[in-house]
Amino acid sequence: MFKLDEQLANDTVKVGDMPLSSVLLMNDSRFPWAILVPRRDGLIDLHDMIETERNRLMSEAVAVSAALQKLTGASKMNIAALGNVVRQLHVHVIARNADDDAWPRPVWGVGTPAPYEESEAQACAAALRAALGI
Repeated sequence: MFKLDEQLANDTVKVGDMPLSSVLLMNDSRFPWAILVPRRDGLIDLHDMIETERNRLMSEAVAVSAALQKLTGASKMNIAALGNVVRQLHVHVIARNADDDAWPRPVWGVGTPAPYEESEAQACAAALRAALGI
């Protein structure tokens, strides 16, 4: 049975489910940032997936990227699957702008996270859920 990694659960707000992946909103208001987690046990790296599901994951990441860019007006979208801290396979989709706190560097380890107010997190999650039609 699929179980979301505890750190991902603690650091995010649930947006909804796509056919393969759960979509989460990273709880850091400095960066509009979604995370996709395929609902399959034991996945660590992309090559652990069967090809059809890997293709589905990439399609879902592209859909989330397009929706997040439309919602935020970001000038650049970053998609990454690192897994150095959280081993469970997950894909980051991050909206970036030249005036954000980390530009042009990666967002990891830059400054102190600024959690959303609860109502703002729920509003952002609802907007992304609506944009994705989920």
